[in-house]
Amino acid sequence: MEKSISSMEAVIEAVLFTMGTSVETDKLALAIEQDADTTRRLIRNMMDKYNSEDRGIKIIELEDSFQLCTKAEYYENIIRVVSQPKRHVLSEAAMETLSIIAYKQPVTKLEIERIRGVKSDYAVNKLLEYNLIKELGRLDAPGRPILFGTTEDFLRSFGLSSVEELPNLSPEMIADFKVEAEEETQLSLDI
Repeated sequence: MEKSISSMEAVIEAVLFTMGTSVETDKLALAIEQDADTTRRLIRNMMDKYNSEDRGIKIIELEDSFQLCTKAEYYENIIRVVSQPKRHVLSEAAMETLSIIAYKQPVTKLEIERIRGVKSDYAVNKLLEYNLIKELGRLDAPGRPILFGTTEDFLRSFGLSSVEELPNLSPEMIADFKVEAEEETQLSLDI
């Protein structure tokens, strides 16, 4: 017996709600007994419906997985009911480190420190603690250094579906960053 679209949508909704985290497309396809492309189309139609209707929830796409979550515009209403979730504030050093990891991943701590010019142990540990980065494995080199990359929480926090959505850095932007860095270095040497 062939399943109706509404019953397959109900299954997807139930799975996403129950899991509470992102679920890979292949697993959702297995749940509704369809292929991945059909499942992806079905979920994207659901995403359009949720966005066009006045609903408090939405489905977001993260790499090749999907997650059910609340719409950001209802955040104020939600915190009236529950205690405000702890928000992590990243220091400038942590943001620099996170940017390097996002653009250069997979990357070792040594490479991060070469780019930043300072030790990055504390920043890397904080980013791991906040689950914005993760260990991807080890480099096949002497000492087998750990390789770092970003997580789904990173994508979620910055409103990205994948790292391919990161803005491209133009040569002019890179030149501007170098000038700023040189000026900051000169200021710190003058003090």
